[in-house]
Amino acid sequence: MNPYYELPQDEAGYSFGFLDEYAKREVRRNILKAICIPGYQTPYASREMPMGRGFGTGGLQLTLSLVGRSDTLKVIDQGSDDSVNAVNLRHFIELTCPGVDTTERTQEATLIQSRHRIPERRLTSAQILVLQVPYPDPLVVVEPSEARRKIMHGEGDYSRLLTKLYEDIVRFDEITISHRYPTRINGHYVLDPSPIPRFDIPKLNQSPALILFGAGREKKIYAVPPYTNAEPLAFDDIAFRTEDFTDEQGLRRSCHRCGATDSFLDEFTSNDGVRIYQCSDSDYCNQRLSTQHSAANEASR
Repeated sequence: MNPYYELPQDEAGYSFGFLDEYAKREVRRNILKAICIPGYQTPYASREMPMGRGFGTGGLQLTLSLVGRSDTLKVIDQGSDDSVNAVNLRHFIELTCPGVDTTERTQEATLIQSRHRIPERRLTSAQILVLQVPYPDPLVVVEPSEARRKIMHGEGDYSRLLTKLYEDIVRFDEITISHRYPTRINGHYVLDPSPIPRFDIPKLNQSPALILFGAGREKKIYAVPPYTNAEPLAFDDIAFRTEDFTDEQGLRRSCHRCGATDSFLDEFTSNDGVRIYQCSDSDYCNQRLSTQHSAANEASR
């Protein structure tokens, strides 16, 4: 998006948050329904947005329906505040929601829109996390018919999904799903938690924050209400496990910038051909660096 672009608000009469009030009201009603039935995929009338399907239109509609002038908004993509998707969505919201503050600090935000990551810093009950979702239904890999999938969800029949996980174990000695790991919410519905890594799945369980999922192309909204159980599908004898960041010596790899050993790491290759690891959550990494620099300056005085 051109950073100097301005919406012709005087001519088009855009309302606050781009969507008209009827559209926002309909989205809010479906959000309430999704909260009342944790994990249930609530259909809604997804609107056309001035961007292509697949670029976060579902999450954006949730955000625009919820955001108010007293909110502070944070938008991230793959953990970064500076990626193309995050910058463009933030710029669009700033254009259409005058008066809304934006921030890169997780703890300052009241509303967080994210793609593919849950922030490292633990969220609070005063925050709402909106995740962008490309495919909302975890059963789509085992059942092509949506009508049949609805029956399976209603009956809690996830046997074919469990069979697929079992086949993975038989063929590869482990479950090979790296993201979109099927997760059971409140003991019944299994949802697709969007393409977050397995590292983030435990953050869904008993989260103090409300977590909303928006799929614009598939026209579905679903939610994990605060303090709700979220359990990844697993077997009694083969437990769910997250990504392994241990090195050859069995030590946990650390971020090469801030030294964190408790965060999800992205892998890069330096110009010398050496593998380096860095925090995926740029705000978490930057705040750790800032704290370390402040402590070093205090010590040098």
